[in-house]
Amino acid sequence: MTVLNLTEKTEKQIRRAGAEAYPDECCGILLGTEDGDGHVVRSLRPVVNARESGEQYHRFLITAEEMMQAELEARRLGLDIIGFYHSHPDHPAAPSAYDRDHALPFYHYVILRVANGRPEDMTDWRLRLSREAFDAENLKIEP
Repeated sequence: MTVLNLTEKTEKQIRRAGAEAYPDECCGILLGTEDGDGHVVRSLRPVVNARESGEQYHRFLITAEEMMQAELEARRLGLDIIGFYHSHPDHPAAPSAYDRDHALPFYHYVILRVANGRPEDMTDWRLRLSREAFDAENLKIEP
């Protein structure tokens, strides 16, 4: 099990994005560095959910163009894409079967539960190499 370190600022940014997107899902990209026991998020790249409007309440889409722009930004900042975040409106902060089918191993997947427009639980997950399931990771918030 690894650790994903967020600052209070990045945690608040994710929570605010989830509340603002409600009742739809927010999404974005985590830029950061590797640490001895995990990763540190140094910057967020918020992304407009590109899923068709009737599906945004339970699905998100980050386009290839957004990924390319995020990769260029990460390189410019001396960082790596270390994962993604998205919200689950009125659902638990745990990966869905859809999340598993569209995830890749090695990345962190931060999920924020937003209940009735209020951000609640935030969790971190990593997909197993076998792709059969996610494992919960340690999410640490630092000042």
